[in-house]
Amino acid sequence: MDTTALYDARTELLDFAIDAFGDVPSAEFLSEVRAGVTVPDDEVSPSLDAGFDALERFVQENADRPVDDLQDELTTEYTRLFVGPRPVVVAHETHYRDDTEFIGEGLADVEEAYAAAGWKPPEDYPEENDFVAVELGFLRNLVRRQRDGQEEAFGYERVFLDEHLLTWVDDLAADVREETDEDLYLAAAGVAEGLVAFEDELAAQMVS
Repeated sequence: MDTTALYDARTELLDFAIDAFGDVPSAEFLSEVRAGVTVPDDEVSPSLDAGFDALERFVQENADRPVDDLQDELTTEYTRLFVGPRPVVVAHETHYRDDTEFIGEGLADVEEAYAAAGWKPPEDYPEENDFVAVELGFLRNLVRRQRDGQEEAFGYERVFLDEHLLTWVDDLAADVREETDEDLYLAAAGVAEGLVAFEDELAAQMVS
């Protein structure tokens, strides 16, 4: 895979995970997913492969369903999982870490990492800045900057992965797998977990 194709694949997978975790699914998002998210033919890693398998099942099983029905069903499941009133999966870094309270001082640490790289989360994110979709949004910003030749973005990524995403994304993915059978969210969990691991390996190569 050439460099341009690799950047495109990384960005596309991040787009998928961000949209899946970010809010209840829009009709536009579901239409795009059913039209096809590019997945490799060869095995990549256990987490990514499981995510791709779930995504392919989702597309195959829902290809002909009315999008309104699918959207209603997934909105109910997203709300149960991540919103509540008592969500079964609290998809925030500070929930998973033992060294801070939920939405406590650890949230400032996440925001400092964003500020150090000159990034501010878009205001349309519906959750606090340590929410999984926001952290993945920051990662996407860094990938785009790397594609544009900003080599310092690799350093920001290396630090952010070590100090933030790598400390909790595996546990989040495990909780999603335990709490739902819905393939869209199983796909999001596998893609997020596997892509963060892939980015970790890539950043390690680029930052010595």
